[in-house]
Amino acid sequence: MSADTPLDTSATPADTAPGEKADHTANPPVDGGELIRFDKVTKRFGDNTVLDGLDFRVDSGKHVTLIGPSGSGKTTILRLLMTLAKPDEGTITVAGERLHPAPEKQIREVRKKIGMVFQQFNLFPNMKVLRNITEAPVTVLGLSGDEAEARARELLEMVGLADKCDAYPSQLSGGQQQRVAIARALAMRPQVLLLDEVTSALDPELVTGVLDVLRDIAHTTDITMLCVTHEMNFARDISDQVLMFDSGHVIESGSPDRIFTDPEHERTREFLSAIL
Repeated sequence: MSADTPLDTSATPADTAPGEKADHTANPPVDGGELIRFDKVTKRFGDNTVLDGLDFRVDSGKHVTLIGPSGSGKTTILRLLMTLAKPDEGTITVAGERLHPAPEKQIREVRKKIGMVFQQFNLFPNMKVLRNITEAPVTVLGLSGDEAEARARELLEMVGLADKCDAYPSQLSGGQQQRVAIARALAMRPQVLLLDEVTSALDPELVTGVLDVLRDIAHTTDITMLCVTHEMNFARDISDQVLMFDSGHVIESGSPDRIFTDPEHERTREFLSAIL
């Protein structure tokens, strides 16, 4: 399967009825079609070509996991989408709008559609948990304080931290801080949630709680997810499609069942045998 092969879009997001999936996006695409497209994207750092003419797409509401060795270009894809880096060549579009290249004003508007959870929690240490979550919705989206707080409390309930509103990050465990970071990302009602090795900085006993929260989000919401992880059981559980990266290229793409049980490429087999 080509990395540019569209994912199945037969399950189109619809109005949510009681008991169905909740909507955590601000302006979800109504047709369930293409949400993200990379078209011949190249990114270099000095003489090192990290992405080499990359073509791939992610459809709305789908969960796509990027796997592969360190340095293969996975995190660079997320950084480009977050506008933390710019491609040297090629174009990136999100929800039909150009992200790269584009005027700065357009980049800021497109960027609002994207939320990211990093390896490090990046919480504001001088702000209590509740304000960590409400700050961006108020200052960036223009929500009222009451609306932002109501959204924050709902999200803290979802991640199991309803009783931590008045705590400072330093009073939380690493796993709790990462769950706050997940709630903070969702508070912006992004169309796509980027996850960059979100458990790599956690002690092993804290990993399960964070992954359980993300599984719940994947299974109970329509948010699109693009995930970089070495947690292969998690990737198998939540993914619609898995892309194997090596040296800046997608060398194999398919369903999690096929990639993890019967990969076609020898490099994929070598990678999985080393980490499973």
